Amino acid sequence: MTSVATDLSAKLELYRVQVALREFERRAHDLFLENLVKGTSHLGLGQEAVAAGFAAAMRPTDWTFATYRGHNHTLARGVPMTPVLAELMGRSNGLMAGKGGSMHLTSVEHGMMGSYAIIGAHLVIACGAAWSAQYRGTDQVAVCFFGDGTTNIGAFHEALNFAAIWKLPVVFVCENNLYMEYTRTSEITAVEHPAADRARAYGLEPIIVDGNDVDAVFDVATTAINRARAGEGPSMIEAKTYRHGGHSRADPGKYRPDEEVKAWLARDPIPMYHARLLAEGASEEQLVAIHHAVMAEVDQATEEAKAGTPPGPELLMKDVWADGGSQWRN
Repeated sequence: MTSVATDLSAKLELYRVQVALREFERRAHDLFLENLVKGTSHLGLGQEAVAAGFAAAMRPTDWTFATYRGHNHTLARGVPMTPVLAELMGRSNGLMAGKGGSMHLTSVEHGMMGSYAIIGAHLVIACGAAWSAQYRGTDQVAVCFFGDGTTNIGAFHEALNFAAIWKLPVVFVCENNLYMEYTRTSEITAVEHPAADRARAYGLEPIIVDGNDVDAVFDVATTAINRARAGEGPSMIEAKTYRHGGHSRADPGKYRPDEEVKAWLARDPIPMYHARLLAEGASEEQLVAIHHAVMAEVDQATEEAKAGTPPGPELLMKDVWADGGSQWRN
């Protein structure tokens, strides 16, 4: 893959992806306030650089495993906006026919192997996928994203130990946004860096990256993925980032100090990358055109999603049993 560090067109694409993720989630937030998004939703506003940087470093055949905060990762892997937005709205034209909602986005076609609501559960599943690639002799790599709170879950340690022993082609990525739901991670974790400081216990290099710098993320992701693809085993990457809002749409996030929020908002990945691109030869007109194109895409996806109908009885039992229905039980 061409290095993002020397390819302006690739950098413009990274910018477009980040803007698309941001504007999609802003629209999802607005639709939630209109009571059109069903259930809760966990937005990744402010964390776009992690999803964009890793997706750019992955091949189409690689796998993504994400948490319930998975909108960004789903879209970054190439899933169109309309089915994702329709899924959030519980419509039959949604990615999961409106039955999964915000926390269970999956598209095997795009290598998006699921968003998981159970904390830490998907780390061991990612190991299973990586083990299958190793067994079958393919060059696929599993990339598993999780939050800082996951590092205190038993499955985190079990997955890292298993991956290290078997030298599995899996890359673990901790999106450290400093808070595990409503509690500051540092208050209940014995080490400063909840993921990286534990890497050595499993024979892995502690890797920390600025999760708000998409170029830095891409470079780290490329190295780790290439290493896994070459049979050199897993990596543990801790990406320092920050969510702009609360844990979910029901959380105003008032437990965070105002000074802290202000400081992190000043390091918003999109304005920072905007300034970098201008300094490296992009024009303001190019960047404005990207914004306009993204907003047109978001508007179209909104109208298409709204046009979808709620899933009917014919979809109720579909995909629940192996044969697609419950008749065999009767």
